[in-house]
Amino acid sequence: MKNRKYILHISMVLLLGLGSSCTDLEETYYDQIAVEKFGKTEAEVNALVGPIYSTLKNYNITWDSYVTMVEVSSDMMVIPERRGGDWWDDGMYKVMMEHEWTANSEGYSGVYGSIMQSISLCNQIFYQITLTTSIPDDEKEQVLAEIRGVRAYWYYILVDAYGNVPIVTDFLDVTQPSTRSRKEVYEFILSELNDIKDKLRDDGANSSSYGKFTKGAACTILAKMYLNAEVWNPEGGSKWSECIHACDEVMELSYRLEKDWKSNFVVHNESSDEAILSAVFKAGGSGVPNELSLNTLHWLDDIALALNVEGWNGICAAPNYVKAFDTEDIRYRGSFLIGAMIDPSTGDTIMTEDNQPLVHTIDITMHDVVDGWGWVNTRDGARCFKWEFEPGLSISMENDFHIFRLADVYLMKAEALVRSGLDNALATELVNEIRNRAFKGDPSKLLTNVTLDDIYRERRFELAWEGYTRQDMIRFGTFLLARDFKPYVSDEKYLLYPIPQQDLDANGNLVQNPGY
Repeated sequence: MKNRKYILHISMVLLLGLGSSCTDLEETYYDQIAVEKFGKTEAEVNALVGPIYSTLKNYNITWDSYVTMVEVSSDMMVIPERRGGDWWDDGMYKVMMEHEWTANSEGYSGVYGSIMQSISLCNQIFYQITLTTSIPDDEKEQVLAEIRGVRAYWYYILVDAYGNVPIVTDFLDVTQPSTRSRKEVYEFILSELNDIKDKLRDDGANSSSYGKFTKGAACTILAKMYLNAEVWNPEGGSKWSECIHACDEVMELSYRLEKDWKSNFVVHNESSDEAILSAVFKAGGSGVPNELSLNTLHWLDDIALALNVEGWNGICAAPNYVKAFDTEDIRYRGSFLIGAMIDPSTGDTIMTEDNQPLVHTIDITMHDVVDGWGWVNTRDGARCFKWEFEPGLSISMENDFHIFRLADVYLMKAEALVRSGLDNALATELVNEIRNRAFKGDPSKLLTNVTLDDIYRERRFELAWEGYTRQDMIRFGTFLLARDFKPYVSDEKYLLYPIPQQDLDANGNLVQNPGY
C-alpha cells in the first residue's frame, strides 16, 4: 500500500462544495496531482480541507434539513398543509409534528445518510492529508485536528438524534460497520474532542479563524456533551462541573457578546464576535444554498420586503411558542414576521389570491379537520424573520448560520450552575447579560434569582429557529408532552429518531433503535 501512487482530483474536491468563505478561494482547476506533493501553500491546504467545512452547510433551515427535522418535531416550528394542498407532501410534516414517524417515513430519511456521508468525507480527506509530505508537521497536526473536530461535530449530532450508530474512522476499512451503543458514541466524542482541543487554533473570533473548527468549537461541543450527559450517557451521571469548565474555556477566548443581537443574523454576519462555529454561505455560491427565504415566506411577501424571490409559503412558528415572548423583547419582532404585509407603492395591505388581506397571524387555524388534521389559509403563521432578508434578494441568501454562539455558552454555564447548586448569583448575572441586550438595558426586565424555568425560557427566546429546541426540551422533560397540533403525550421511543429502513436494508450490521 505504501508504494501506491495516490492521486487527488482537485476538480472533484471543488465540486463537493468549495466556495464557502471559510477558505475564500477562487475555483482554480488543476489536472491530477499526486497528493503527497499537494499542500505546499495555504491555498492548497484550504482546497484540501474546504469540502469538510462545506458539509456544515447541511445545518440550515430548508424543507428536509436536520434543523427543520428537530424543530418541527419540537414545539417551535410547524409546517401545516396550506389551502389547496401545498406542503401536504404525503403527510411527512404531519407525522413529525404529531410524533408518528417510522423508519419508513418520507422526507427526513436523508438526514441520517447525509451525516454519514459527511463523516465519510472527513475520513477520506483525513487519510489523504496523512499522505502528503508538503505540509509542515505542526501545521499538519492542526489540520488533522480540524478534520477530527468536524467529524466529532457530526457524531455529536448523531448521538443526540439517533443515539446508537456506527463509529467509522478508517477510510480504508470497507467492511460494513456495526451499530455501537449511545454510551460508546458519547465516550468516543469526548475522547476525540479532549485529544484535539489543544491542537486547534485558539484565536477565537477573527477573519482568519472564522468558519473553521477551533478550540472554541471543540469546547462548546464538550459543554453540550456534559450538559446532556444524563440523557446521552445516564450511567455516567451528571457532569455539571465539567460543563462549567468547558464553558469557561470558551469564555476565556476572544469571543464577545454582540451589543446588537440582530447583528448575528444580518446579511454579512461573518464579522460577529459571538460566532464560534459557522456554516458559511455565499449568495448563489456552490454547494448547499441558504434558501430560508423560499421556505418560509409567502409568495407575496416579496412585495412588502422588496425582494425578487417568491416564497414557497411553508415554514412558520408554533403559536404558543411565539406567544410566550414578551412583546418588548427585541427578539420577538426580530425572530418572527407577524402582521400586515404592506405594498410600499400604495401603502395598502397586500391582498392574497382569495382576496383576503395578507396578514401573518400568530394563530394557525385548521379547516375541514379530519383525525386532527386539516388545511390552513396561506397567510396563517408567524414566519421566520431571524436572518435578515437583503433588499433585492433574487438568489440564495448570503447570511451565514452560526451553529454555536457565545450566548448559548452563557446559558449553558448558567444552567449547569443552577443544576449543581453552586452559584446562583453568577448564573443570574449570565442570564441577565443576555436579557439586558434583549430589552435594551431596561432594569425592570432583569431577574433576581434565576431558576431552571427561567433558563429554559431564555434559551427558547434566544435560540429560536437555531436547532436546539428539541435537545433542550428532552433535557428539561417537556419534549413528549402535548402541544400545538399534538394534544397527547408521546411514547418514549420518540426521544430518538429511527435508523432509516433503507440504511438497515443496505447494512445488516445495523440495529434499529428500540420501539421501531
